[in-house]
Amino acid sequence: MNSEVNEEREIMRVRYKAAKKVAKKVVAVAKSMAFDRLYHRLDTKKGEKEVFKLVRARERKIRDLGVVRCIKDENGKVLSEDEEIKER
Repeated sequence: MNSEVNEEREIMRVRYKAAKKVAKKVVAVAKSMAFDRLYHRLDTKKGEKEVFKLVRARERKIRDLGVVRCIKDENGKVLSEDEEIKER
């Protein structure tokens, strides 16, 4: 009985590894195609705008969400610029 369970486990493990290998290849091909399309778009005139979109998205992503975005000064004026907030 124990040997049957071990054989079944081994068969399942081999199937899992084969499926994982196929999935990895599919993902790699899809990623490659997506990047190729991106590079072709970036070579066009509209691509210039997309570069700036990517830069803005990357900038937003790296900002720390735990940081205060705006505060009020002693007069009640809302400060939203990083330099003003740091100075306050």
